[in-house]
Amino acid sequence: MRGFELYTPTKVVFGKDTHLQAGRLVKEQNCKKVLVHYGSQSAKKSGLLDQVCESLKQEGIDYVSLGGVVPNPRLSKVYEGIELCRKEGVDFILAVGGGSVIDSAKAIAYGTANPEFDVWELYAKTKTARACLPLGSIVTIAAAGSETSNSSVITNENGWLKRGYKNDISRCKFAILNPRLTYSLPQYQTESGCVDILMHTMERYFVNLETMEIVDGMSEALLQTVIYNARILMKEPGNYNARAEIMWAGSLSHNGLMGCGTGGGDWACHQLEHELGGMFDVAHGAGLAAVWGSWARYVYQANPERFAQFATNVFGIPCDGMDFDKTALAGIEAMEDFFRSIQMPTNLRELGLVLTDKQIQELAFKCSFEDTRTIGMFKQLNRKDMEKIYHMANA
Repeated sequence: MRGFELYTPTKVVFGKDTHLQAGRLVKEQNCKKVLVHYGSQSAKKSGLLDQVCESLKQEGIDYVSLGGVVPNPRLSKVYEGIELCRKEGVDFILAVGGGSVIDSAKAIAYGTANPEFDVWELYAKTKTARACLPLGSIVTIAAAGSETSNSSVITNENGWLKRGYKNDISRCKFAILNPRLTYSLPQYQTESGCVDILMHTMERYFVNLETMEIVDGMSEALLQTVIYNARILMKEPGNYNARAEIMWAGSLSHNGLMGCGTGGGDWACHQLEHELGGMFDVAHGAGLAAVWGSWARYVYQANPERFAQFATNVFGIPCDGMDFDKTALAGIEAMEDFFRSIQMPTNLRELGLVLTDKQIQELAFKCSFEDTRTIGMFKQLNRKDMEKIYHMANA
């Protein structure tokens, strides 16, 4: 067994109407002024924002607000938030939204607490954060798991680069998870979020080294749970139990637990999708679904037994003798069939993209950090490998 460290300091408050506890939870942080950060107008129209702000008022907590976060959150909004926090003396940030809002809040928290450099330098990997404003989150989309993770992903409009930064100091002090807050989501967003949860688990699962049986078992159970309940939500979008299972799976998939003993995970699909998100602003989960099958077919022969285990333990596909290749491919096809069953794409054309050779070359060039890095652990991929996977997904 490989050694590992697990750090999950976030207090999770889960259940119906838990968002009404926001004021109490913020007050426990002994802060003076809060930035309430949110996304679209839906938070206002639903009354959620008013309820959260009223909860803060009841506890005597001063606050300012900043909305307008979009999917694939923008660096320009982060700069706006940093300026507002410094002007208003904000010392705590409360994110009300999905992964994009939480990621934006983390970036604002970094930028406010590290005024000596441009916050983008963290995402460009040229600086390391030494401080971060404390944060809390009220989750409205089950997907990214950012509420219990140490990661944040931001898109820089200058070059449309989508980059991530990880640091444990950005982990939320608390996360409020009320499945009812996800009821108003469009079906596409709900199912795209389910794919994101699956991929956060599979990125850690598909590693070409010996793993821990208990972690594999938890990962396989999580995958089965999300697949089962994602199908339910296609027919019953108001099913509370299904939404609760999905929401908790989203946090568990990305808080580090599923990565114990895996050496950190593969993450090639996420890197490939980040460039698609940066250039074409696609929904993150849908973009992952569109490239996963091509990635899997390109790399599975590095360890077909691992893919065969996935096929058998997640989808119940029997492994005939030692024919791991056949079982592995059947598992890949089963996952793509599931994506189709929840109306998610399995290639770039179904995602709405038809790429030129030049665009594919640009994607691979950016993904390889201008031909200076490889990606992936299951199989290391260089720029040419990335181009081939994009071409397969584009066929």
